[in-house]
Amino acid sequence: MSLNCVRGKLSQSRSLSDLTWLRVGGPADYLFQPADIDDLRTFLRDLPNDVPVFPMGVGSNLIVRDGGLRAVVIRLGRGFNGISIDGNSVTAGAAALDAHVARKAADAGVDLTFLRTIPGSVGGAVRMNAGCYGSYTADVLRKATIVTRQGDLIDLTADDLNFRYRQSDLPDGAVLVEATFEGPSNDPTDLHARMDAQLKKRDETQPTKDRSAGSTFRNPAGFSSTGRADDIHDLKAWKVIDNAGMRGAMKGGAQMSEKHSNFLINTGGASAADLEGLGEEVRKKVYETSGITLEWEIMRVGDPLTE
Repeated sequence: MSLNCVRGKLSQSRSLSDLTWLRVGGPADYLFQPADIDDLRTFLRDLPNDVPVFPMGVGSNLIVRDGGLRAVVIRLGRGFNGISIDGNSVTAGAAALDAHVARKAADAGVDLTFLRTIPGSVGGAVRMNAGCYGSYTADVLRKATIVTRQGDLIDLTADDLNFRYRQSDLPDGAVLVEATFEGPSNDPTDLHARMDAQLKKRDETQPTKDRSAGSTFRNPAGFSSTGRADDIHDLKAWKVIDNAGMRGAMKGGAQMSEKHSNFLINTGGASAADLEGLGEEVRKKVYETSGITLEWEIMRVGDPLTE
């Protein structure tokens, strides 16, 4: 693949471990960091059709297997992280961090506070229909702009994306570059106070200082956490993991957090195989004890390491 056709950075056999929050993973065949949208459009248009494309955000919700990824990984950076506000409309580049979007919106009196504690970037939030406290990306998204595998720039609505719990229907190989949200008005001071309270609660209940990838498994049957005092915990992933006796379980350097049992953490030196293997052990135990099949929320991609 020619390095002369792009203005961004194209790297061959690039390890992805330093680009994921769990710090594991083998190399991608190529890693492309486009300079801007036009650079990305040209690159995708000229890329041979048989070369797989994997868009990657900040790696907050991702396990790359130890054998690496047979694809061109596309990672957006500067040039894709701007945030602009017009009334109650907030437009953010796909590389903008969810927390930054929430804070900027709050400064302008726009309530997107649920994004404040969601790890990762806007692209991942749209792709996964991220949400918490009973609010979801689907509730506030007005438009998502993508670059297709053919290099075309297209706008999609929430209906086009067919949002479900932690899922959406982005076209295969497309790269999301921008999203526009619309939130209700509120007093900036009140919004910041609410986010401060949410952060305090998160830090008290989640292992935010450990190396994790956020929630490991989806809550069964779409039971999202609302944060309310009357929230029902019977079918939360952490509850069925606790009931299976898997809080604190370990495999190699991987552990289900003692602080929050739905958080898979790298205690140091874990491989992707350790992390995924422990997750699968948890799924097996939960099924044996409760009859519930937990679904991964963390995305797992790539090939296992072969001997």
